[in-house]
Amino acid sequence: MRRAIHVLNGPNLNRLGRREPEIYGRTTLAEVEAMCRAAAGDTPLVFRQTNHEGQLVDWIHDAIDEPAAGIVINPAGLTFTSIPVLDALKQFPGPIIELHITNIHRREPIYHRSLVSSVATAVIAGLGPRGYATAVRAMREILEEQAGRAGTSLGGAASAAGPG
Repeated sequence: MRRAIHVLNGPNLNRLGRREPEIYGRTTLAEVEAMCRAAAGDTPLVFRQTNHEGQLVDWIHDAIDEPAAGIVINPAGLTFTSIPVLDALKQFPGPIIELHITNIHRREPIYHRSLVSSVATAVIAGLGPRGYATAVRAMREILEEQAGRAGTSLGGAASAAGPG
């Protein structure tokens, strides 16, 4: 079975569509999940949201232990404050895409320094809710490229070592 992409969401994202719609838009988290599942195609997808730091850390541990193919994470406010989330993500061996609905660099200074960015493979910010589907598609492409490189190198080694 193919490994899943884990889409993990932090505090207050369950309020999408109602929370500051002038900043975050009117798209709900359920609609975001539907967009992610459509973008994932036949790739398995685990989609979760929590308002609790420890739960987010536990889900990152789940992604490590399963193992997941990749993590797309919107840690929300924990992006800027959570050493435990950072430490958990450091343990994940696969690609990580950090995601933000808004462009955090155009917001108040407190939002300019992401702890997560130091371990992220890529960062997507400012595309609104559609950034989620973009992140899932990008993750699929990253995983396909990795699989292609692994297949090519294994195939080449097998051909060179095999009978001629």
